[in-house]
Amino acid sequence: MPAPAAERPFAGQVALVTGASRGIGAATAQALAAAGAHVILTARDGKALEAVEDGIYAAGGTATIAPVDLTEPEGTARLAAALGARWEALDILVLSAAYFPALTPVSQLESKDFNKTLTLNLMAQQALLAHCDRMLKASDDARVVALTSSVGQAPRAYWGAYAASKAALEALLLAYAEETRNVAKIRVAIVDPGATRTPMRARAYPGEDPASVKPPERVAERLIALLGESFASGHRERVNHSA
Repeated sequence: MPAPAAERPFAGQVALVTGASRGIGAATAQALAAAGAHVILTARDGKALEAVEDGIYAAGGTATIAPVDLTEPEGTARLAAALGARWEALDILVLSAAYFPALTPVSQLESKDFNKTLTLNLMAQQALLAHCDRMLKASDDARVVALTSSVGQAPRAYWGAYAASKAALEALLLAYAEETRNVAKIRVAIVDPGATRTPMRARAYPGEDPASVKPPERVAERLIALLGESFASGHRERVNHSA
């Protein structure tokens, strides 16, 4: 049985979540669907996306999977074209996809790994904004949320590649917020999820007890709440819930 309307605040809205096959992206997609949005799930792993989609339908929500490698030059263009052919407006865009490179000194960064980091964490995000801009502007209340990391503002040793990509992403999103502030109904938020139990976190901290950090569902809960608030464009926050 569908949830009451009061529990489905995003009914009738269309949301696109990148990195939706696992971790925070998957949890956010499931939470958005539970709140009534029709969620477009995108990531490289089609089978993992199907599993998330199945869970959404089993819980009474709706979703569409769109497997795509955002690092491919034409990947975002094909994705946006497919979305534009089916929906006129995009109400919610959650930029969750990210690549975590090897931790290494700046002086020893491998160009291939560094380029892959910048391609997904920065260039693909700009491409998504560019290709989805028309659909976002067609919404009566578009919201763009990008996930960042504390190292984007406070770099630490050996995290240079990832930190640089997140710092640049934040600058890009804040610039987009300023550009659209007075010409469209688009609001932009940057969210640092903090320590969260994800595959990426496990790679960064292999000796950490996963139970010592919060599950991705906690971050998803906060993102859903934020998306329903009247936050000012350019908003930035950190999710600091414990495990």
